[in-house]
Amino acid sequence: MPLKADLDAIDWKILRELQQDGRMTNVELSGRVGISAPPCLRRVRRLEETGIIRGYRALLNAPALGMDVVAFCLIGLHHQADAELKTFAERTRGWPIVRDAWMVSGESDFLLHCVASDLGTFQTFVIEELASAPNVDTVRTALTIRRVKDEGLMAFNGVRP
Repeated sequence: MPLKADLDAIDWKILRELQQDGRMTNVELSGRVGISAPPCLRRVRRLEETGIIRGYRALLNAPALGMDVVAFCLIGLHHQADAELKTFAERTRGWPIVRDAWMVSGESDFLLHCVASDLGTFQTFVIEELASAPNVDTVRTALTIRRVKDEGLMAFNGVRP
């Protein structure tokens, strides 16, 4: 797949560093990637303006906040016409328990990443909200045991993936 952005080795270094620590100062970032601060800031702003850097977030410790249940739900719809897929996708935005959602290929139509305070809350969501939603045919759930890997979106082997 061809690269959709014109990035050089310095841009890739900036992305790798910011993915590891999005709170570092521009001065620290510039030192890590080997350029002075003003051009580094211009590059970061260009990466933000072009949408390559979509934003910055704090990574929260869900169990420390009382959110002990992490589960994935595979959803099959009765009808997969574009309008029905868009309607279900929009419905996921209104469910706070759903933290991420993907439209997928294969036996299911959607994969939902859910986080809840306890099993009862998750079960209530699955039964009363998810399974009873219009056009939902099947719901398969998988409760997680423990997270074994938690990396950023991009893998950086050398300079460029």
